[in-house]
Amino acid sequence: MCSADQYLSHYQFKEIHRKVIQASIDDVFFAVRSYDPADDQFFRYMIMLRELPMRVLKLFGQSSSNNEAFGLNNFTLLEASKNEIVYGLVGQFWKLNYGQVAIANADEFHQFKKPSYAKLILVFELKEISDKETELMTETRVLCLDGQAYKRFRVYWYIIRPISGLIRRRILQGIKNKIVKNK
Repeated sequence: MCSADQYLSHYQFKEIHRKVIQASIDDVFFAVRSYDPADDQFFRYMIMLRELPMRVLKLFGQSSSNNEAFGLNNFTLLEASKNEIVYGLVGQFWKLNYGQVAIANADEFHQFKKPSYAKLILVFELKEISDKETELMTETRVLCLDGQAYKRFRVYWYIIRPISGLIRRRILQGIKNKIVKNK
């Protein structure tokens, strides 16, 4: 059983992207752990667009619980091994401020079952092809905890999915570029 199945074995939404990188599994692991998507101008621009309505409302005195731009820092590291890194996130992602719930660790992620929320995992899986070649895969899974969350997330998913997928492919390319640059 892969680690992703330990966190979300059942889910309604899933997307996978892969890239082969000419580097050892250790080099790829280090690059994944140290990569910041906010270094990508396209990522920053897409997050800015996604958060624009929330920022405008804030200008008019409507409070928001989210003051920082969304990024990997919003996720909780659930597990990390040589071959897999699993991040978790809980929220109402369709809301302007993401409706995020703070999750401290893997146990809290497992225990969270509140209706009208969704749980998401972002997995980086590394497969050694040879000493100098590694396949890096990202997998995103989303479990909506009830029918209301499912209906709301489904609409959101179909709107953001193309851009979200492009961002994940850019993350893979950014990790590859980081390795090439450091060689």
